[in-house]
Amino acid sequence: MNLFRISEMEQKLKRDNIQIEKDANKAHYEVSSKIRKTIKEFGGTISEDLPTFKKSLKELEKENKKY
Repeated sequence: MNLFRISEMEQKLKRDNIQIEKDANKAHYEVSSKIRKTIKEFGGTISEDLPTFKKSLKELEKENKKY
């Protein structure tokens, strides 16, 4: 979902020639809202509803470097 959102945001910023931070924030909100709505409509799970891990990515990387 995040890669798709990022890709769509980049395209919107270019396509609409958005250069002001306030406008970019508004566009980001609009794009993200539409993507989240679509995921929900198809029965998918939005990112904040996914389970959280007990260990952070940094902790897991540290553990794996030991081996």
